[in-house]
Amino acid sequence: MRKYSESIMKSVFKGAACVSIVTVLLICYFLFSTGIPTILKIGVKDFVFGKEWSPGSGLYGIFPMIVGSMYVTIGAVVIGVPIGILTAVYMVRYCKAEIYKVMKPAVDLLAGIPSIVYGFFGMVVVVPWIRDTLELGDGNSILAASILLGIMILPTIIGVSESAIRAVPDEYYEGALALGATKERSLFRIVLPAAKSGILAAIVLGVGRAIGETMAVIMVAGNQAVVPESIYEGARTLTANIVLEMGYATDLHREALIGTGVILFLFILLINLCFFYLNRRKKNEE
Repeated sequence: MRKYSESIMKSVFKGAACVSIVTVLLICYFLFSTGIPTILKIGVKDFVFGKEWSPGSGLYGIFPMIVGSMYVTIGAVVIGVPIGILTAVYMVRYCKAEIYKVMKPAVDLLAGIPSIVYGFFGMVVVVPWIRDTLELGDGNSILAASILLGIMILPTIIGVSESAIRAVPDEYYEGALALGATKERSLFRIVLPAAKSGILAAIVLGVGRAIGETMAVIMVAGNQAVVPESIYEGARTLTANIVLEMGYATDLHREALIGTGVILFLFILLINLCFFYLNRRKKNEE
């Protein structure tokens, strides 16, 4: 009976893994079977590097959205990654048990807040702060979207980084202290390098969250389909472009939006491959 039970559970686990793989393959098939022919029909150069998006005039250039996505993502990483990693270090090595009991649920709660709530927070707090206090344009800008996304990726970066830091044996930290290193030097020269694989994974997940976020960005970014000249101007991301126009798009317009999804998919895949290559290169150097 035990033998049959193990065989059944093995089949269940295998089936679940196959479902995951098949789901990814179906998504890829749907995107590429529709998106690639559309991109070739419009022209790769005109589609990817075209600076005008005007479906009514037959212009489908998504370069402004690519630039907008890059600006917003880089801004979110610059804001969220340092804060997230330093917070994880504090929670592991500095935070008292009483404070940790409050701080850990608070971080987890950030992950459970819906995107639309973050968007309202951005509209009510972040945008007026940029407009009235900093006096930088009308507030709906790349800067506002970057700040908001930087906050939104914090739970992911903090959670994964904390787990990676806790996985480092205590002997590493205690040995560095025993050799005369300061607490901060032991953390930043010994513990964090030892946990770099997990921290890189946290950054990858954070970048994926930032690139894929839509509703919150739509509410604060300005949604201007032009190439932004500064972070104080509005921009439209690839995800926002799809959501804003898919409801009424037809024919070539709809297919061009699916092509936008293909570029977004390749964009995320390229970032993941870059992080994988960097992580593998560091391991080989060691």
